[in-house]
Amino acid sequence: MKRSIHVAGALLAAGGLLATAACGGSSGKQSDGKATVTIMTWESNATNKAIDKALTGFHDPNITVKRIDTPNGNFSDKLAALTQAKKLPDLFWCGNDTERQYTEQGLLTDWSSRLSGSGDFGTDSFVSSTMKNWKTADGKIGGVPSLMNTYGIWYDIGAFKAAGIALPAAGWTWDQMFDAAAKLHANGAKYGLVADAMTALDGPFTLSTYSMSAGGAPFTDSVHQPTRTTIDAKYSEGVSKLVAGIKSGAIAPPGYDVSNQQAPFAAGEIPMLWSGQWLAAGFLTNKPKIKYGFAPIPQVDKPATLYDAVGICTPSYTQNADATFKVLKYLDSTVWTKVLADSPVAVPAYVPAQDAYFGALDKAGLTTVASTVKAGLDTSSSIGVRFTTQWAGQSNDLITAYWPDIIQGKKPLSELQTMTDKINEVIKNNS
Repeated sequence: MKRSIHVAGALLAAGGLLATAACGGSSGKQSDGKATVTIMTWESNATNKAIDKALTGFHDPNITVKRIDTPNGNFSDKLAALTQAKKLPDLFWCGNDTERQYTEQGLLTDWSSRLSGSGDFGTDSFVSSTMKNWKTADGKIGGVPSLMNTYGIWYDIGAFKAAGIALPAAGWTWDQMFDAAAKLHANGAKYGLVADAMTALDGPFTLSTYSMSAGGAPFTDSVHQPTRTTIDAKYSEGVSKLVAGIKSGAIAPPGYDVSNQQAPFAAGEIPMLWSGQWLAAGFLTNKPKIKYGFAPIPQVDKPATLYDAVGICTPSYTQNADATFKVLKYLDSTVWTKVLADSPVAVPAYVPAQDAYFGALDKAGLTTVASTVKAGLDTSSSIGVRFTTQWAGQSNDLITAYWPDIIQGKKPLSELQTMTDKINEVIKNNS
């Protein structure tokens, strides 16, 4: 899940849903009283096979689990088609934005009563930020979070040593990152840092980590129920440093092709890459020719990070909620422990399942990945990577119209305020 995403061909491949209008909907109870529970994922063929294998361990004589094949395609369009036709399967992969929007529209089964309390599969069993972000204002939980993204900086150890730069580590600063990008660029790299998280649509949210770390305000007070967007002095300070980095050639500009960041980084062509933990699984399969590490998002005074998670949702018309919830619980509590042991792409939101993920990283010697993921989970100051609201598209249009030109110096920093003023109008009109 690059972020919208987000990770094509991997577990967190997107914030949307991979589906097909030919899929059948919720199966429910059969004439003999037994139930069939259907599942739809957005995973690669290899991951789906691993899920199928793990599901063979689910034993209930009254429940049959059937995974629906979902060929690659446009997530959002196919999700819309299935939703309109009321043919969504009992369990389908979903992003936080989809879960909240569909829950607020009454399209999903509310699991809040089944998740209440501190049982072995209650809200207390999950990373607290996930349940906080997946619960709507009226307390409904239309899906269960499954996997979390943590973000940081992948770095080429050899390139850093050749340029005489100290390796990134927890507690390193934004100024150190910008300085490293400049030195790596001066030492022959086309760009010292590639960071589409800062230069693309998510950029205004990502730069919040600079502002919050410096004691300033985030870009928005909430990605779920925002009342305002804000540009303060600390936020502008961070953006001005990004502008300077892009102008000098140390940082890749907006529009730089990042469709396959993993390959050029692994080949030693990108010495520093802002991305997520999901790249680790690919590196274990396709060994990079470089030695690499993964460092937390830099800070000014204190740590600040980005929040992002995907999960599993259920349509409101599922015909057997009891059976569906049993399978849902098995997916989150058991299936991921088996799948992630071989492909550690993301940390589970269900805390008891995390040992398998971290065990796989430790076994592979990916100590910096494990420590950075843990640092992200332990950081209390965080912001979501995008708005999850129904009107998010209107905000995205404004960000697209202003952000790239501002950070390339084509528009003055004062236009940040113009952008936020217009987004605040969108918020006001949709309140």
